[in-house]
Formats: sequence, C-alpha cells, structure tokens
Amino acid sequence: MLYALYQSAADMMLPMRAWATATGQTLAGSGPEARGSWGAETRESWRAAGALCEMMSRATLSHRRPSFGIDEVTVGNRVVPVQEEEVLATPFGTLLRFAKPGIPPQPRVLLVAPLSGHFATLLRDTVRVLLPEHDVHITDWANARDVGLWNGRFGFDEYVEHLIKFLETMGPGAHVIAVCQPCVQTLAAAAVMAEDDNPAQPRSMTLMAGPIDTRVSPTKVNELAMGKPISWFEQNLIHRVPLRYPGAMRRVYPGFVQLTAFMSMNAERHIKAQVDLYKHLAKGEVEQAATIKTFYDEYFAVLDMASEFYLETVQWVFQEHRLAKGELDWKGRRVNPKAIRRTALFTIEGERDDICAIGQTVAAHDLCSSLRPYRKKHYMQAGVGHYGVFSGRRWASQIYPLVRNTILAND
Repeated sequence: MLYALYQSAADMMLPMRAWATATGQTLAGSGPEARGSWGAETRESWRAAGALCEMMSRATLSHRRPSFGIDEVTVGNRVVPVQEEEVLATPFGTLLRFAKPGIPPQPRVLLVAPLSGHFATLLRDTVRVLLPEHDVHITDWANARDVGLWNGRFGFDEYVEHLIKFLETMGPGAHVIAVCQPCVQTLAAAAVMAEDDNPAQPRSMTLMAGPIDTRVSPTKVNELAMGKPISWFEQNLIHRVPLRYPGAMRRVYPGFVQLTAFMSMNAERHIKAQVDLYKHLAKGEVEQAATIKTFYDEYFAVLDMASEFYLETVQWVFQEHRLAKGELDWKGRRVNPKAIRRTALFTIEGERDDICAIGQTVAAHDLCSSLRPYRKKHYMQAGVGHYGVFSGRRWASQIYPLVRNTILAND
C-alpha cells in the first residue's frame, strides 16, 4: 500500500514539475540584451524565480542508475579512454569492468559496492581514484523492482554466491575491496573460498568502514536495528512492487524508505543544503550550486532491495551478530574465517564515522586468527566520517596510497 501511495504522489507531481521545468527554461532563455537593460532588483527577482522553478523541478527521486561518467583517465603521462564492459551479468547484478584499451596488465581489483538503497555509482570517486593504477571491476547491483519474480530470491546467501562467482570469473590473483555493508559478505566469501582452496580466492582483502561486529560502539543505525524485532521490520518496511514495473509483486525494501530514514538522521544538514542550493541559484553562483546538485543527483537516485536480503542483513548482521559470534552459515555450512591463511587483510575506519563506528571493522582481525601478523594491517583515518573513508580529498591523498601499497605488496 505504501509503495502505491508513494507512486501516486510522484505521478501527481509530474505536471507541476513539468510546468516548473518549462517555466525555468523560459526564464533562462531571456536574452542577454534584455537582461542587460534590467535594473539590479529586476535581475535578482528574475534569478530568484528561476531558482524556485529549478528547485521545484528537482523535487523528485530517480530509480535509474546514474552514469559513472568516467570516459577517460590519465595513466602515467597518457590520457586513455575508459570503456564499461559487462563481464558477467545475472538478473540481480553485473560484474562491470572499466576497461582501458592498450594499457599493460595491472592488478585486478573487485570493488564491492553496498546494496543499501543506492546504486554502485555512489562509489564513483572510489573508482576514479583506483582506475589509473588498477584494472577495476565493480559489483553493479540491480534495482529489485526491475527484477521479475521468476528470477527467484536474492538474499544474503545469493549475495555471497555472486561475489564468489565474480572472483572466479576474474580469475586467480585478483584483489577485493569492500565498502561499508558488504564487508560482512566479502569476509564470508573469502572464508568459504579459502576453506575450499578455491584458486580464485583474493590475494588481498580491504574492508572499509564495514559492520563486522556492531556490538562495538553501537551507532544510531545499530540502535535502530536493535530497537525492534525482525517481525516489525517485515510488517512495516517491506512492500510489494506496483504492477507497472518488471518486478511487479516482488517484496522489497523500497529505496525511498531507506532514503527517508537516512535523511531523518541528519535532517538539519539536508534542509540547510537545499536552502543553500536555492541561495546559490538565486545569486547566480553556478559552481557552488553545481557541487550541491551533483551530490543530491546521486543521493536521490535510489534502488529497492529484495526483502530477503534486507531482512537477513538486519537480523544476521545487526541483531544477531552471527559472523562476529562464529554462528554465520552460508548455504547450510558454517562460515569459518580462520580458514583464511593466504589473503592479506587490511581494515580501514574513519574517526568520525557515525554509521559504522571505530572498532566495528577492525574486529575482522580477531576473526581471521590464522593470518600471520604481517598479513594483517589496520588504519584509522583522522577527521573523516563514513563517506570520507572512500570518497573525497582524504580518501585520495591519505587512504588510497595505503590501499595501493597493500595491493602491490600482495600482487
């Protein structure tokens, strides 16, 4: 019912947004000759009206993956084109490679993107920084509302299975970097592959700001997950996809619900950002406005999660702490991180992370007790929150060099 109401409201907004877009284009289309003859007060009023129209036209969510927009990259002293290649595709996700034709072989990296309400393009900056020196592949997860019921379920086990298949497709010698929520699934996949002596088990595993053990310094996110029984989450947050979409009647955790939850945690900051955007537009401050628009274009692009994956993640990771307690099973077999002996482990945390607190990711070191000390390393980045661990200035200048060195040392 909630999904249908949301869709009806979005449909009702279409005429208003179309009008705002057309009006804004008309205002922007006034020639410079006309604008030059206006007084300062008139120009300011005109810009303010145009800014209001743009804000109205932007008042919507997108359910389609944005473009990565990485068309070229500088490798050494050469600028080379970047081509996106689908290496392996399933209904629920694609192993996407950023190919650089003509470049000699580089360390192969699987970048595991979160499946938490946003698309893999959330890691655009992570990809851009890795790309000059690595052969980067990424898990490009599908929007569950576009996946037909006949394709079956997609839960925790299927996520781990996808990671194993992706690594096997990439072949022996690859490295894996997991960001946020999939650190748990990545560690589970590495453990299963190690126990099976799978030749494609990764040479190094970098876990960035992930909830390996959320009993350590619980955050608001962890407290919310613990505050209700799993039956409450299923009854109140899981909804059926409307009939108009390919995944009609699939039970999902809608992306717009996840976005609402995230924004409510920092409501003042998001409101201020929208007010600032309007002011920049009204003043004609194009560059400042573009920065805010770029962030929210990505932030407002949401995807639905299959109900099985969402509920199992909440219950197994955040409520029951199965991996941390040594009680996690994958397809009926116990996951044993002690089996990991050859995959180097690097964990990274952010000092100001309010989603995955300090101590939650480094807990992986205790679980991987068979690894020699020289194969384990931890780093805490001062002054960054959750997103600063994998995007922004400190990621590029301080964190990435350590990730690169870990990969090179084990390649």
